[in-house]
Amino acid sequence: MTNGLRYTGPIYRPPSEANSLLVQATIGCPWNKCTFCMVYKKGPKFKIRPVKEIKEDLLWAKNYYGNSVKTVFFPSGNTIIMKTADFVEILNHTKELFPNLERITIYGSAQYIVKKRLDDLKKIAKAGLSRIHVGLESGDDITLKNINKGSTKDIQIKAGRLVKQAGIELSEYIVLGLGGNQRTKEHINETVKALNMIDPDFIRIRTFLPKINTPILEEIRTGTLQILKPHEIIKETYELIKNLKVTSKVYSDHYTNYIHVNGKLPDDRDSMLQTIKNALMRDEKSFREVYIGTE
Repeated sequence: MTNGLRYTGPIYRPPSEANSLLVQATIGCPWNKCTFCMVYKKGPKFKIRPVKEIKEDLLWAKNYYGNSVKTVFFPSGNTIIMKTADFVEILNHTKELFPNLERITIYGSAQYIVKKRLDDLKKIAKAGLSRIHVGLESGDDITLKNINKGSTKDIQIKAGRLVKQAGIELSEYIVLGLGGNQRTKEHINETVKALNMIDPDFIRIRTFLPKINTPILEEIRTGTLQILKPHEIIKETYELIKNLKVTSKVYSDHYTNYIHVNGKLPDDRDSMLQTIKNALMRDEKSFREVYIGTE
């Protein structure tokens, strides 16, 4: 019997999972090549934890927290990569242990989601997976190539649609400013097109902030990538919200963002656009400066 929950390497979870039980199912990220991401650049090497170990941690959590657990998040970077049968076993075990469970969620990249058959995803949904958090980042293929995302707009759209077809909630993340000054229009226009074709349950907005230990820093140093100013980022936000034809909930729930624009589309579009217009009237110097992040 384990003496506590065991974690290896950085453990990240979405802000919406702040109160969730975190039980590590995978270690690291199987891709780990995105130029803007610092999370696993110094390791550890990707590994899927044995089902037996995951079950041991779940049992420890049951004995420690009892029936108070309502939400569970399984880190790390790409838990969707687990074999379907193993993941289904873990999900069923989690439901058995925690009778008051309301939600089970994971991270999953599009290039690994599309390797699952729809039948596999339906089995996973039936076993209890509620939501997958996916990093779309951009719908612009050139931007995706520049950041070495490992997927294309078509792969992202296919993955998003598969998740929704399976009956699993889909939370898509986009990163404002990721195309830099050179591709700001293409970045937003193509991202809008991709999101409109997916119509995710949630769209979560982030703003590009350079991080330590990332290859993209060299592009910034040499001028290959020119970081957008606050008003330019906010204008991207405006174009995004104005042109989305989705029924998604939009959240800008992250410290990197210059403004917080939250609401349900299309109902809250006008109020969201007004918030953005108000922000554009502010002196640009009133917004945070660009800095190199450490987390």
